[in-house]
Amino acid sequence: MTMDAQETTASRHDLHPNLAVLFGVGGAVTFISAMSLPWPLALASTILGALMIAGAEVDARTYLLPDAVTWSAIALGILAAFALNPFEPWLNAGLAVARGAWTAAALALLRWGYAQIRGREGLGFGDVKLAAAVGTWLPLALIPFCFALATCAALVTVLFARLRGESIEATAKLPFGAFLCPALWLVFYAGELLR
Repeated sequence: MTMDAQETTASRHDLHPNLAVLFGVGGAVTFISAMSLPWPLALASTILGALMIAGAEVDARTYLLPDAVTWSAIALGILAAFALNPFEPWLNAGLAVARGAWTAAALALLRWGYAQIRGREGLGFGDVKLAAAVGTWLPLALIPFCFALATCAALVTVLFARLRGESIEATAKLPFGAFLCPALWLVFYAGELLR
């Protein structure tokens, strides 16, 4: 079953983020962004943070990334690329579109290759759409770092589960979006903070 078909069969309520988590963690993201970044970047960081909190929370609970999160992140990443570069906004937005397309294509190819080799789906289409968002929000040099951070966090989580005595099978499901969402915000925030 495709991710879109799974999303339509899941309860609409399940795909809504937990509001306590969204407002609690979102408040922290807003405060951190407002205290350390100039206002246009702080606003972009807050919006991205809220979307990524929602995506991570829903994916961790349902193993689905809602289209409302992924498509909004893609569109707002392109808009942010346009709005945050007053000198060459159209060029910057075009580069964001190109990075998003290439990043999504790379993950789609990985998804296809894994399915061919293993005979089962390893990544959902939500992860591919989230990869497009990563490309629209981050400069090219930071995209691999974002995926490395998410992958390392997922591996550490599996390691801790194994150390607690949980049985981890080769077919065990892991909500990769729950790791990639916070990695995207952290890398965007750190990149802007250190610029």
